[in-house]
Amino acid sequence: MITDSFDNNSKAVISPESFRPKEFFADTAILTFSHEIIDAVLAKYPHEQVSKIQGVNGQNPVWLVHAEGISFILYMVAMSSALAATDVIELNCYTGPYRFIIFGSAGSLDSNATQGRYVIPTEAYRDEGMSYHYAPPADYIKIKNAQKIVYLFEQLRIPYVSGRVWTTDALYRETIDQINKRKNEGCIAVEMELAGVQAVCDFHGFELYSFLQTGDSLDKEDYSPDGLYEANHSIEKFDIALEIAKNIQVG
Repeated sequence: MITDSFDNNSKAVISPESFRPKEFFADTAILTFSHEIIDAVLAKYPHEQVSKIQGVNGQNPVWLVHAEGISFILYMVAMSSALAATDVIELNCYTGPYRFIIFGSAGSLDSNATQGRYVIPTEAYRDEGMSYHYAPPADYIKIKNAQKIVYLFEQLRIPYVSGRVWTTDALYRETIDQINKRKNEGCIAVEMELAGVQAVCDFHGFELYSFLQTGDSLDKEDYSPDGLYEANHSIEKFDIALEIAKNIQVG
């Protein structure tokens, strides 16, 4: 069973170094799922391509960006827990960051709580596969730096709500009964990456900083994706991520 998959006693056969040697360019990375945000940042700030993450289905450039006195890796991370977490592993090896800031959209499970507020995840329900290879089995994984994000949001006076989220790779199997179960456990949003990414960061000793913006609501009678475009592509989230990067580099 997948709950038996965590093996901390024997060595992995394959590593990122099997394909390319390690390199270092920056200790912090900002990860977004939005090509529009990537394009906007590259149009505004000095940058250079320093690497690429590649596979049989193509390649994705890795940028070194210089903005407001700091330098950081910028990358359009893949969707889903396994792919996003693998990107984190390879970015660390090929470009150096051990601090990862990741933001994106989520579905609201509690519209009253999330309306007009960013979501700061405190724990993620592990309804995916990646985390079970990097952490002992458990229903939830703690998002360790949540309180640091809370503190920064309060300093910047950014509206937020903190709470549990549900990580699932099965977008089209977010059923009514499953939604109700997660809501009863205190989940306020659903997304597709955090549990796996946090497990990988814990395993390798990386730091993860995350916040979300809800775009669609799963607690309403009639589903509509109308808010997803803004939640996915609004540049304000990058501005917040840049403030986080500046804060953690100084700290």
